[in-house]
Amino acid sequence: MGDITLSLLLLQLMTGIALGAVYALLALGLSLIFGMLTVVNFAHGAFFMVGAFLGVYFLGLTGNFWFSLLLTPLAVGAIGLVAERFLVRPLYGRGIDYPLLLTFGLSYVMIEAMRVAFGIEGVATSTPPELRGAVNLGFGHFPLYRLFLIGATAIVVLGLWLFIEKTRFGLIIRAGSRDPEIVRVLGIDISRVWLLVFGIGTAIAGLSGVLAAPTRAVNPEMGISVLAESFVVTVVGGMGSLPGAVVAGLLVGVVFSMTSLFAPDLAELSIFVLMAVVLLIKPQGFFGKAGLMS
Repeated sequence: MGDITLSLLLLQLMTGIALGAVYALLALGLSLIFGMLTVVNFAHGAFFMVGAFLGVYFLGLTGNFWFSLLLTPLAVGAIGLVAERFLVRPLYGRGIDYPLLLTFGLSYVMIEAMRVAFGIEGVATSTPPELRGAVNLGFGHFPLYRLFLIGATAIVVLGLWLFIEKTRFGLIIRAGSRDPEIVRVLGIDISRVWLLVFGIGTAIAGLSGVLAAPTRAVNPEMGISVLAESFVVTVVGGMGSLPGAVVAGLLVGVVFSMTSLFAPDLAELSIFVLMAVVLLIKPQGFFGKAGLMS
């Protein structure tokens, strides 16, 4: 404890914010799908994993990280569109358990597909050359790539907010999530709205995967633990709440990081303790609303 300085605490805090940015981005897609479609997407971690693999593949194919960053969410989003159209859509209106079980099974299909395509041990990855090095923040040097993670997440959050709150299609999405029958009466094909929402949510999962790839091992099982962590974030922030996903993601990342500094063995446990405490105080999470699960 005597070796812990203010500079070390601030650097660890920044590390937690960078980790929280990945959590927030992942939970954002999960919350978008649940909040708009009331679908608990248990394949979300698998879409994250596929995004990490495709990010590495496209990077090797093009030799350009920025092309990989653009192509990966488009490819993962396209997979999400196909999954919604042919697998999830027939289960709308049959109860929340049906799409949950289907996406749970879909996640294992995607894991096995990545094992066949890339092997059971995964693939090696590294930080893009243009984002290597560290930046002097005044209290210490912090990795440039982690700062990029924070900035990229902020841009995605702002862009999604502007899309949902300030565009005509965003208005249709919000109206469709509240009263799809009225939207149908107005002559709007609500199925296309749900298709787009699911595609956007899975594309965000793929984007979070390609962004997280340089900071963790890329293997077929990586989405399993991430799924648990993203559900913790979603529950703490409130099921279906986009602001809650961002706030809770950053909070969970900071809690994990600071616990790693003082008690590394308890770091994994700390986020579940946080979830338990929040649910005891606010059963719906920070920004959640009652009745979404019914």
